[in-house]
Amino acid sequence: MILTLLILVPIVAGILSFLAKDSAKAVALISSIATLGLTAYISAASYSQPMAWSMPWIPRLGAQLSLYSDGMAAMLCLLTGIVMPVIFISNWNKEVENPGSFYGLMLLAQAGITGVFLAHDALLFYFFWELALIPVYFLCSIWGGEKRIPVTFKFFVYTFVGSLLMLSAIIFLALQNPGANAYGWDSIVSAGMSLDPVTQQWLFWLIFIAFAIKMPIFPFHTWQPDTYEQSPTSVTIILSALMVKMGLFSVIRWLLPVVPEGVAIWSNTIIILSIIGIIYASCIAIVQTDMKRLIAYSSIAHMGLMSAAAFSQTSTGMHGLMVQMFNHGINITGMWLIVSMIEQRWGTRDMTKLGGMAISAPKMAIAFVIISFANIGLPLTNGFVGEFMLFNGLFQSPSPYHITYMVLAGLGVILGAVYTLNMVQKTTYGNTVGMTIQKDLSVNEYVGLAVIIGIILMLGVYPKPLLDMTAAAAGVMMP
Repeated sequence: MILTLLILVPIVAGILSFLAKDSAKAVALISSIATLGLTAYISAASYSQPMAWSMPWIPRLGAQLSLYSDGMAAMLCLLTGIVMPVIFISNWNKEVENPGSFYGLMLLAQAGITGVFLAHDALLFYFFWELALIPVYFLCSIWGGEKRIPVTFKFFVYTFVGSLLMLSAIIFLALQNPGANAYGWDSIVSAGMSLDPVTQQWLFWLIFIAFAIKMPIFPFHTWQPDTYEQSPTSVTIILSALMVKMGLFSVIRWLLPVVPEGVAIWSNTIIILSIIGIIYASCIAIVQTDMKRLIAYSSIAHMGLMSAAAFSQTSTGMHGLMVQMFNHGINITGMWLIVSMIEQRWGTRDMTKLGGMAISAPKMAIAFVIISFANIGLPLTNGFVGEFMLFNGLFQSPSPYHITYMVLAGLGVILGAVYTLNMVQKTTYGNTVGMTIQKDLSVNEYVGLAVIIGIILMLGVYPKPLLDMTAAAAGVMMP
């Protein structure tokens, strides 16, 4: 029953936020803190054994309200539980137009994302997949930038087309094993594994395209930079820290075990596309002057590495992927928060008009440097452990090209250091160009960044809790 509360609490709070209007911000913060407490409890409980809950939903179709939390699902629910209150705390001193609707939609998005991580029924999974999209669409189209309407339309079309392809695959698989639990995870996996290799090949793409768009990886990424740029920062954090993890999580939960023959046939193709995305996105990030677009392209590069490791068919790569999903979500949240603070104070994200933040806002500069180091995987930060395991997994891949894959993917680390350190140098050091003296971190911003940096340093020095949480799930997915 406690699993249902992870979804019901933000839904109820979201409805209350629509009604509360002026006090919606407080409702959202209280709700997110309560949800964080629930996710912490579930994460601790998932160390020993998975948690499950189910009840009939649509018996005629064989669909159930089935929720399941193993170490991987609990870890991603914990990530969601951490990110949402950090967003609300860090933006406490910012006013938004129509706060009731804004915070209500934010909480509904949280409920949809959490539902995706917990759903153990394919039809319920699809329901939450779409539920997460709808509030984000309205958040982007109402509170976004000047080009928000065409950009949001493109984002919606991309993701909705992918969702329809996935839905057709889900229905096809459920019809292979009609019965009282036709859409259950076990039934879907059994149906997929019983198919011949040719059928699995085309079924693989019906499912994978939806997940590839959400991550996104090359060449399904073109909606992402514009959407990140035009969205409000709070929504951009949800997109890049949480929603992209829906794609990676779904590959592990709903693709790899369902069509193993299709995965074996197409793994090299996906790894190649992922590596192309790493190098391509990194090169474009190097020439960016807008901080938001630079971080957006860096996120594509990071997703490319994680996608490649997902198809490396190694337990080390799978375990590293689970760890890195959490760490990337924490790091990218910190990056977006800093960019938002810079834009709020100095009115621009253009790095050519910035400089000297170490003089004008030294505490913010220190936070920016630490988070940037974590983003490029510097040792003693949380980004190092997962990234090391990802490369290790690629190297152990059974593909005859495994060394080539690792070397080419490793270029992303070098290029990542180039564009990230270049961004830090242009904004933080040097003479004060556009950064006239402003108020440094406010109390709420200090608290939000302290949470992020605390996790970065703690998991960088002692990653064992996160490794232990995900070890069992990684062993099940890739023994």
